[in-house]
Amino acid sequence: MTMNNFSPALSIGPRVRKSPFFDATVRAGAKAFTVYNHMYMPTSYTDPVTEYWSIVDGVTLWDVSSERQVEINGPDALAFIQLLTPRDLSTCLVDRCRYVLLTDKDGGIINDAVLLRLAEDRFWLSPGDGDVVLWAQGVAANSGLDVNVFEPDVSPLQLQGPMAPQVARKLFGDVAVEMGYFHMRQLELDGIPLVLSRTGWSGELGYELFLQDGSRGTELWDKCMSAGAEYGIKPAAPSTIRSLEGAILSYCSDITQNDNPWTIGLSRLVDVDKPQDYIGKAALQALARQEPARRLVGVEITGAPLAGNDAFWDVLYEDKLAGHLTRCAYSPRLEKNIGLVNVSMDYASGDTRLTIMASDGPRTAYIVPIPWVQSQTQIPKE
Repeated sequence: MTMNNFSPALSIGPRVRKSPFFDATVRAGAKAFTVYNHMYMPTSYTDPVTEYWSIVDGVTLWDVSSERQVEINGPDALAFIQLLTPRDLSTCLVDRCRYVLLTDKDGGIINDAVLLRLAEDRFWLSPGDGDVVLWAQGVAANSGLDVNVFEPDVSPLQLQGPMAPQVARKLFGDVAVEMGYFHMRQLELDGIPLVLSRTGWSGELGYELFLQDGSRGTELWDKCMSAGAEYGIKPAAPSTIRSLEGAILSYCSDITQNDNPWTIGLSRLVDVDKPQDYIGKAALQALARQEPARRLVGVEITGAPLAGNDAFWDVLYEDKLAGHLTRCAYSPRLEKNIGLVNVSMDYASGDTRLTIMASDGPRTAYIVPIPWVQSQTQIPKE
């Protein structure tokens, strides 16, 4: 059974949390949800291609409250953050963000996250799906460091698309367009406490609005939709198509604990010999001295448009198992099927021909450079 002919209903109940924007998303026409980080997250309002074009050509609003924040504060907050990640954060200023990996003792990836520094002794981690708060609390309990680790009342929206700066400027003034990429500001919108950051998962210009009062979710949603009305703002869900075009990775799909930073092409996030101790330091130092056994690379897949994959499809090289496909989609802009495969280094270079064991039968695929489309980071000057 495949995702092409199976669309199960999702029961709504109290065991899984609703976001502060849940009622607003239902009113906006959300017709499908998934469970992400123990919370309902909208996955569809119209269809993937319509939402893709809204993201690429206009401006969209996403409920991503399921990116549950992990707050770390206290006298030893920076030392604790340095322990959690192999990236050296000693130069990260207040009101700046960094993309980080959290690693285990063997160099495997616990999660990827955006780190926000709100004060000298206060940080948020904004991770992918996974119980990062429990991991961090467990590390803290045995670290001997003076820190508090908990999940705060913080729920992000994403405002994404080439017209996002115009909407953000209407909401927040010139500060929204004067902010640098991966910068943030702590502010209020008509008394609603927020953190506004120049971050997001679309590959387009965008922002995250971190709501700090869950009782005001519908109010914030409505203000964003009202400000974006003249720009044709649409509700949308994170786009697999657009993220694949930009080779923007997805935790639990493209990144797992069985992968290390070299496997997924993120070794730039490892300051392997940073002076501070960190979890997995010895393992990562050893991994840095050797070629990885596997690599995540891009492929273009022949045949009719693919709707996506509901499992890791086997990847073969001359009838020999070479690895697996993590995600795929048909790009309407590129007019081809694209995807990411995690394969043996023996088959991870050049234009190697592979066979993807898709749900509808074998497909020929060729390794290609990634990303297909560069991410947009600079707001055009008027």
